Amino acid sequence: MSDHSEVAPQIAQLLKMWPDIGFQKLLGIEVLEASPQRAVVRLPHRMDLCGGGNALHGGVISSMLDLTGALAAWSGHDVARGMKASTVTLTVNFVGAAMGTAIVATGEVRRRGKELIFCDVEIVEDNDARRLVATGSMIYRIV
Repeated sequence: MSDHSEVAPQIAQLLKMWPDIGFQKLLGIEVLEASPQRAVVRLPHRMDLCGGGNALHGGVISSMLDLTGALAAWSGHDVARGMKASTVTLTVNFVGAAMGTAIVATGEVRRRGKELIFCDVEIVEDNDARRLVATGSMIYRIV
């Protein structure tokens, strides 16, 4: 995972413990990168996360989008602005099924307002093909 020396100590601590938060731990996510305004997260394929056959469930894909966008929002956050947060909106565009393969989500902050952070996220298969699985956007709020 990326070095957190570019962010405030409180945010560095949050980024370090983020994979061990209950839901993230349940999914089994791995943080590959967390730098200001950007996050990259990987989810290994597991059959208990599939909805039917060998395809990851849409709820898992949606959760990855939400969690990755939130991590990107936190990674560039100024703690003087507050530490209470929530997702305001989440839009997911399913492009293809993740069939029997891990996925990688990349979140980018597009605009950071006073309280609202606008993020875009792209999810691809974690294999040589890097086939697109989903795209989406979210608005995250930190106060």
